[in-house]
Amino acid sequence: MQIATTLAQGRALFGVLPRPMALVPTMGALHEGHLELIRHARAQCVSVAASVFVNPLQFGPSEDLARYPRDPEGDRKKLAAAGVDVLFTPSVEAMYPPGFATTVDVGGVAAGYEGAARPHHFGGVATVVAKLLNVVEPDALYLGQKDAQQTAVLRQMVRDLAFPVRVEIVPTVRERDGLALSSRNAYLDAEQRAQAPALYRALQGIRDAMERGQRKEAAVAAARAELPPQAVPDYFDVVDADTFASLDALRAPAFVIGAVRFGSTRLLDNIFVNGSDAR
Repeated sequence: MQIATTLAQGRALFGVLPRPMALVPTMGALHEGHLELIRHARAQCVSVAASVFVNPLQFGPSEDLARYPRDPEGDRKKLAAAGVDVLFTPSVEAMYPPGFATTVDVGGVAAGYEGAARPHHFGGVATVVAKLLNVVEPDALYLGQKDAQQTAVLRQMVRDLAFPVRVEIVPTVRERDGLALSSRNAYLDAEQRAQAPALYRALQGIRDAMERGQRKEAAVAAARAELPPQAVPDYFDVVDADTFASLDALRAPAFVIGAVRFGSTRLLDNIFVNGSDAR
């Protein structure tokens, strides 16, 4: 595996990789969910590029950028073992040099839910991924379904700005008890970790109740009532998979989405509904 730390190094290495080439963008602290993205990319493309960059633009003023988990040596070993051809690990100064002022705003799909809870987040995500796409110039972009609204934001950006890239969404990887893999899980204490799968069970309950014909409001209220005491819900809803507009009925393609706080740790999850297919 070759490593690039500057934009010039990256362009030189990416430019000679055999096609089709995949890009898997990450913020590091890699877990099995990230490696599943690499496996899908490896199976479908000739070359695979990955990036590790903790992006300051997607952290709000009250969010602790310094606290975000980092494991650069462990990440390099995992990516090399997974078959990544080129790893791009730029510095903040390389990505955002003095005078950097341009950001990407994708509009309504980023406005609610995570966009409302973290007003600067999706602008930062869209900006860094747009820059990565310009540097790497991949044929396919691999994203995880766990961050469902983020995938909708990036699909919108790719369409609107006419990036010549195919967006591939890989299903969420879960622990045996249903908890979606996330770097944030490391922040949970033992009691919170034991209760955390309640978020996924709540989403399943909402989906199942609505499939039986129950109204969304009643299904959401029942799911909230079943949450353990430590779980403080931010939101539950059913949304269109492309626009993230709220839906009154479970009309595919859709997501059942939720966000719950355990202490200072905020967990997100979703269930994709596509006709008879729910994962």
